[in-house]
Amino acid sequence: MVKNCLSNCKINIGLRILRRRSDGYHDIETIFYPIPLYDEISVSALETGVQDAADILTMTGIPLSAAGDDNLVMRVVRMLREEGFRIPPLNISLHKNIPSGAGLGGGSSNAAFTMKLLNELFRLGLSETEMEQRVGRLGADCAFFVCNKPVLAEGIGNIFTPVDIDLKGCWIWLTKPSDFVSTKEAYQSVIPDETKRTHWPRNNAEIKWDELTNDFEGSVFPNHPNVAALKTMMLREGAFYAAMSGSGASVFGLFKEKPRTVNLPEDIFSFVTRL
Repeated sequence: MVKNCLSNCKINIGLRILRRRSDGYHDIETIFYPIPLYDEISVSALETGVQDAADILTMTGIPLSAAGDDNLVMRVVRMLREEGFRIPPLNISLHKNIPSGAGLGGGSSNAAFTMKLLNELFRLGLSETEMEQRVGRLGADCAFFVCNKPVLAEGIGNIFTPVDIDLKGCWIWLTKPSDFVSTKEAYQSVIPDETKRTHWPRNNAEIKWDELTNDFEGSVFPNHPNVAALKTMMLREGAFYAAMSGSGASVFGLFKEKPRTVNLPEDIFSFVTRL
């Protein structure tokens, strides 16, 4: 039996960096919002008759740096087997439409949706909470994609509070230049400041778009003018909100009407859809 799913990504609506923790991580505040840009995942059992046959992972679409056992998809498989779940050798197909290194959580989404596929395909009996606990070990935002609904994320991005924010009917224009921004680089020039805590909206009526900023922009934009220029372009074209997502390097704009997309260089990823 073959199981397929679409694995979406997310944007960050606002992001505050509050403090550096004793464990080296940072406490943050941000809103995770799922958007309909999808990778495609297919999973089936290998028909080899050999119980210890090697899994097959086939990746197509946008190239990834992490392959084989380093890929989060395969780390989910390995983790579940190590916990004693009976999962036969697998044939997994992953087609990437979500750019990596973009602050969109594409890999984290792949991990969560793979766990949900395996749970259903092999009747593992895991609840949503149990899947969140397990996949959360692989990355702070992985657990978000289990329920896949808008949340206020706190802590290191792993403590979720549901919010009733709905952008249905709005248009999103998402872009990513060829620039690569590592998380380490993004944090290097950031000065955490707890006094900048934002009153985070819990519903549409409470949103004050001009108060929702991304602290990473202050450290990323000076070294990556291509990223900064995309935000400027979004606002010029009429976005009521534009920001970098996560630690970059993607930038998105939200529009009340379908944006007039301008011609961009070929090395800039561009995606427009209605939410």
